Amino acid sequence: MASEQELYSNLSQAVVDMDEDLVIELSNQVVEEKHDAYEAIDKGLSDGMERAGQLFEEEEYFIPELLMCSDAMYAGMEVLKPNIKVDNHTEKHKVVIGVVEGDTHDIGKNLVKIMLETSGFDVVDLGRDVPPITFVEEAINNKADIIALSTLMTTTMDGMDKVIKILNELGVRDKFKVMIGGGPISQSFADKIGADGYSVNAAEAVRLARNLVGVEK
Repeated sequence: MASEQELYSNLSQAVVDMDEDLVIELSNQVVEEKHDAYEAIDKGLSDGMERAGQLFEEEEYFIPELLMCSDAMYAGMEVLKPNIKVDNHTEKHKVVIGVVEGDTHDIGKNLVKIMLETSGFDVVDLGRDVPPITFVEEAINNKADIIALSTLMTTTMDGMDKVIKILNELGVRDKFKVMIGGGPISQSFADKIGADGYSVNAAEAVRLARNLVGVEK
């Protein structure tokens, strides 16, 4: 029988291999053997999707392959998500999340959303191709603690800067923590636009969000 770590590694590889049937089989094995479903998503499905994204950047994979990888990932998510132990012991902090205007890539954003929800956050998902002003209006309307911005395209990174500029113009910048992430994003870019934090993947995004609202895990 495969060890827990081997199981997660196999799950990651099955996503990369676009093997939806194997992803479902391994996800069911995680549940049957009572392993941590959250860990399986983080170290298996999410890891596999990140690796697929790297292959896409290296032009070894193209859009059809990436879509098949995401289909496999979501198939595993269907199995694992109902088995995640939701953290309900802390005060619910609200996050408004979305992909910035001009970008329709939402796989990473969806992963972050799921992991935030299972970590006890109340998440308002604005979807993709979201105008900067919409992030601000929804954050104000929902009394959010955090605004989470995602993009996979260098051409739409400026939208993140615009969100922060609007917050400053309206005099409400201090009411919200702004976290950013996505393929082309870096800590130096976060510093440049005045964001409160940057995360390299979904698991790190949860740690960042908890840190920003003062929740220790």
